[in-house]
Amino acid sequence: MAKKEKKSIPEEKRKLYEILVKSIPGLEINENFGFPYTSLNGHMFSLLSKSGYVGIRLPKEEREHFLEKYQTSLYKPEPGPLLKEYVTIPDHLLNDVDRLKEVLTTSLEYVKSLKPKPPKK
Repeated sequence: MAKKEKKSIPEEKRKLYEILVKSIPGLEINENFGFPYTSLNGHMFSLLSKSGYVGIRLPKEEREHFLEKYQTSLYKPEPGPLLKEYVTIPDHLLNDVDRLKEVLTTSLEYVKSLKPKPPKK
């Protein structure tokens, strides 16, 4: 029986994600689950899937506006369930750090408004 090949994140996408995250002072990338992500107070708010797709968590109104404006979809990492508060960032937008910085900042502000999750024991 053949071994399942481990999928690695495309290096170009990883670099673009790192540039985006570093564009916001004090923001750091975590990688506890085998993929890079950002979180605050126990709430994840952006991630890069192993397939190279970036997802950013947005509040309802901004999420609906983003989905319509960029003709994209809710985020579904591979493998994994549909993340209903996350939008999929279209590839053509990954190079637009200034625009995505605004989106990620909105996401960060949204997560700051959520009740912190207690740490797991």
